Amino acid sequence: MKVAVVGVVGRTNAGKSTLVNRLVGEKVSIVSPVEQTTRNTIRGIVEDSRGQLVLLDTPGLHKAVGTLGTLLNRMARRSAAGADITCVVYDASQEPQLEDVGWMQRIAREGTQNVLFVLNKADKKPFFRSMFEDAWKESLSAHAGEAKSGGPLPVSPVWVECSALDDVRVKPVLDALFAMAGEGEPLFPEDVVTDYPRKLAIADVIREKFLAKLHQELPHELGVFVKNIAESKGRWEVSADILVNRASQKPIVIGRAAQTIKFARKNAEKELSEMFGVAVSLELWVKVEPNWMKNERLLSSMGYMGELV
Repeated sequence: MKVAVVGVVGRTNAGKSTLVNRLVGEKVSIVSPVEQTTRNTIRGIVEDSRGQLVLLDTPGLHKAVGTLGTLLNRMARRSAAGADITCVVYDASQEPQLEDVGWMQRIAREGTQNVLFVLNKADKKPFFRSMFEDAWKESLSAHAGEAKSGGPLPVSPVWVECSALDDVRVKPVLDALFAMAGEGEPLFPEDVVTDYPRKLAIADVIREKFLAKLHQELPHELGVFVKNIAESKGRWEVSADILVNRASQKPIVIGRAAQTIKFARKNAEKELSEMFGVAVSLELWVKVEPNWMKNERLLSSMGYMGELV
């Protein structure tokens, strides 16, 4: 059977998490128009008659600011380095951005093998495929001298157009990945869709619901730390802290008449109950934790300093 570990990388908001969820067939990564939605490397497992793909949905590469931003970029790069296939997702409804070209230059420089370039959002117009192809040619040319002097040989990535929002239009991505995969034994049992730690999955869903309500008000400064999960028959009671940097942000997260926190709790409880097949009750506390994004103890407990960092 075909088996491969696939590092799904690219800049923020390219559609990586949406693509992973679509390929897996259910939600394993949170999705939001807000940058840096994915903050951990999440494994999604694809089962197919051809074999098994383990997809590593990584944080989007971005201009790093502070400890957390640096850790997220490091996670993305290391996940790609340890994968059998590097799948770079580009938002081709926009012209190539600095981070897009950065991935191309890294791949050309290191001679990365088994590379899939996914031009996402092919359902939108305009579509800038030719500009991405030109950017790749320029990246290859920039490192051609290194290859001649004994450096890594140039690579020939496979190019695929898709729309991560459409089951039919992601099939070329799946076909290309299985064509590139090698023979091997499955890495996970057939009934597993993700091995993402439960506390981190719960925290992600809670954060997604706050982002849906808050939009751009304080996306990067909002963190969720799941402290405890108390289990009884058919029911989980979850206690979590919602972290903000400043006291002035606390009323924003709570909302007028507690509307924002009620919205997040209600919608997160519903989704988590469906995900885990038990009734989930959330107890959410908004805490002011100055500079929590630089606090290595907190970042470690939230999963940002694990084995991939």
